[in-house]
Amino acid sequence: MKLYRTTLGVFVEENGRFYSLSAMTSTEAWDELICGEDLKTRAASAIKNSPIGLEPATILAPIGSQEVWAAGVTYYRSRTARMEESKEAGGGNFYDRVYAAERPELFFKSQGWRVVGPGKPVRIRTDARWSVPEPELTLLIDNAGKLVGYTIGNDMSSRDIEGENPLYLPQAKVYDGSCALGPCVLLSSERLTDNVIQLEIARRGKSVFSGKTLVSELKRDPHQLIEYLYRQLSFPRGAFLMTGTGIVPGDDFSLQKGDQIKITIEGIGVLENHVA
Repeated sequence: MKLYRTTLGVFVEENGRFYSLSAMTSTEAWDELICGEDLKTRAASAIKNSPIGLEPATILAPIGSQEVWAAGVTYYRSRTARMEESKEAGGGNFYDRVYAAERPELFFKSQGWRVVGPGKPVRIRTDARWSVPEPELTLLIDNAGKLVGYTIGNDMSSRDIEGENPLYLPQAKVYDGSCALGPCVLLSSERLTDNVIQLEIARRGKSVFSGKTLVSELKRDPHQLIEYLYRQLSFPRGAFLMTGTGIVPGDDFSLQKGDQIKITIEGIGVLENHVA
């Protein structure tokens, strides 16, 4: 089952059909819903009703007042890219050590109100020369630290700023329009394994980049990432955790305004945004 937050309320999708779960549209109602122990039971009950149509234009990012956090260097491709971009700054083996360490790299990405949803514009920093999208399997976690489900995340990143100095990571990662989530939450606490993650970027109607990886290439167990995130932090309304990227365009590629970004994760859906 998949959960959608829309301008008309919350909907459940099952086998391509949509069912109304709640007509409430407030942030508070969403927060209460995803942290409720009976979420899956309520979702299952909703599909006993008659299916109704869902207009794609009404779909919002599946987030309320939750914070979004992110894990870094969790795929070998990401480790290699980070080492290459930071070698002139003396960080050549810094990311290799992070990749091999027991403790993961975790950092704050966005507040809920800054997150953009499907079809909405993401941005590149005006003071960056080298910007890329990072397609990421993203975890939705409740207030008790339990995995509720999965969504798709786009962790927009300024590689030149991060590569100049690892301490500039927050500026490379956190800015208006740097985080997109959607289109839904796949309700499952089981670990995904063979799902394909695919990134496609189009410019003026033509493909300029395409890449894919498998969720199984993720080095870290999602439950381990959750455990570290919740060790000394409380999230009364739950949290989202991006799990890192295994797809990084080549060093000669940078996003431009007008580019169309399409991220597909098998079993979850498609998140599309354009660069404003």
